[in-house]
Amino acid sequence: MTTCQQLAKHLREVHFGKNWTWVNMKDSLAGLSWKQATQKVGDFNTIAVLVNHCTYYVRIQHKVLSGLPLEGNDQLSFEVPAIQSQKDWDAFLEKTWEEVEALAQLIEQMPESQLNEIFREKKYGTYHRNLMGMIEHTHYHLGQMVLLRKWIESNPEK
Repeated sequence: MTTCQQLAKHLREVHFGKNWTWVNMKDSLAGLSWKQATQKVGDFNTIAVLVNHCTYYVRIQHKVLSGLPLEGNDQLSFEVPAIQSQKDWDAFLEKTWEEVEALAQLIEQMPESQLNEIFREKKYGTYHRNLMGMIEHTHYHLGQMVLLRKWIESNPEK
C-alpha cells in the first residue's frame, strides 16, 4: 500500500471506522438529534460546530488537491450553516461524509512524490504534513464531540 493510500485509509477510518482507536465520527454521531448537535454546553463549541470545523479543512484540502488556490480563514471554520431540524442535521452529516470520501479519493490518486512538495506556501510545510495534521486534528476534535455527547445525554434537562 502506498503512503497516499495509507493517508486516504486513515482519513476514512477517523470518519467511518476501524481505526486504531476504534472511535470514529460517523458512529459517534449516530442517533444524535439535531437539538443535541446544536446544544450549547458552557463556553464550548457545539458538536455541530466541531463537525463543521473539521470538515472545513477537508474542503480546503480538496480544493488544493483539485488544483485550486489555497483559500481559507480559520474563523470561517466555526460558522455552521443553519441547522433547525433533524432533516437539516442529517443532510449536513451526509454532505460531510461525501466530502470526506471525495478527498480520500483525491489523496489516493496523488503521486507519491507530491507528498514531499510544499503545500502552496513554505510556511504550511508539505502535503504530507497537512494531510496528517488534518487527520490528527479530526481525532482531537472527535474526542471533544464524544465528551460533549456524553455530557448532553447525561444532563438532558440542561
